[in-house]
Amino acid sequence: MKYNFDKINNRKGTYCTQWDYIQDRFGVEDILPFSISDTDFIVPYEVTEKLKSVLEHQIFGYTRWNHDDFKNSIVNFFKKRFDTEVKKDWVIYSPSVMYSVSLLIKLLSKDNDIVATFNPMYDAFFNVIEGNNRKIGKVDLIEKDGKFYIDFNKLEEMLKKSKLLLLCSPHNPTGKVFTEKELVKIVKLCKKYSIKIISDEIHMDIILGEKKHNPIIKFLKEYNDLYLVSSGSKTFNYPALICSYAIIPNDNIKEEFLTTTRKKEFLNSASIPGMYATMISYNECDDYIEELVAYINKNMDYVEKYIKENIKDLKFKKPEGTYLAWIDCRKLKYSSEELQDVLVNIGKVGIMKGEVYGGEKYLRLNCGCSIEKLKLGLEKLKNSIEYLKLK
Repeated sequence: MKYNFDKINNRKGTYCTQWDYIQDRFGVEDILPFSISDTDFIVPYEVTEKLKSVLEHQIFGYTRWNHDDFKNSIVNFFKKRFDTEVKKDWVIYSPSVMYSVSLLIKLLSKDNDIVATFNPMYDAFFNVIEGNNRKIGKVDLIEKDGKFYIDFNKLEEMLKKSKLLLLCSPHNPTGKVFTEKELVKIVKLCKKYSIKIISDEIHMDIILGEKKHNPIIKFLKEYNDLYLVSSGSKTFNYPALICSYAIIPNDNIKEEFLTTTRKKEFLNSASIPGMYATMISYNECDDYIEELVAYINKNMDYVEKYIKENIKDLKFKKPEGTYLAWIDCRKLKYSSEELQDVLVNIGKVGIMKGEVYGGEKYLRLNCGCSIEKLKLGLEKLKNSIEYLKLK
């Protein structure tokens, strides 16, 4: 293999949110973190080499993203990986996926409108909906044997009173990969009730099973009010380079998006490291994706086996996508607060509690790390639960 994902990369002392500022989330400094969803892996070698040359140039002036090199890297990536057509004129640079989500919510809805979304959900969805003075329309996913399914009757009831559907595809935190059949049904329902869809597809490359990722814009022939936002930052681990993109087929909304970024919020210049990282990784680094996914697959297999054999009170089934393990703690007779207390203060491990994402008595464990770190984290989880039982 080209990449050694077993290698321990020291991230402390780099202003790293996950490692240096773990206290912000758990109130304690010296714990092993499995929290925020970036990985502990280096970026692709080709990206590193390109960024070295960018630094050696020593000039960092205003930078334009609106050119064929940037847009075609995204167009070609969607074609080769997902067999999905993207027109280059649909592609718009954005500093982050959640910036794009926030702006699209403002452009596609009004104050006090309901934005439907599946629950549990990526915690930023709570903030971006309510922070823009919209109301959250939760549609609970149905769990059965560790897999998650859509209750289409409940979804339709919510869509009848909503203006937008905000998707996370693949789904964070459950790891669900929506099937083509499910997405077609979702799109048809949204067309029936004139509901616009914003789909956050930042985890689209991390598919762990037999399913395939289907970008929402694949279904434009069925319905044209579809908007996709994504970035290479999750897959290739460069969120700090500040680069994402929105795919906006609607000309009017695209112009409103550009007017806001250029004339109201003055995001006229792209991050040159982020732009180059995106172009290089999308054009040249398919091998990184394949090796990363294979490694995450093994990590998830280990988590599933370890929990089944060593922590009988918990349930976990390998997700269909993402590097996030959504662990079912509902059989534990202890509250989430009691579990978090022993995890942090006894186990010295930081694992996000499910309530952050709207899921009662779950844990979200970031498996985008070395197997050595993961093994240690699971031991700490096991020891914490055993301590609880002895109290």
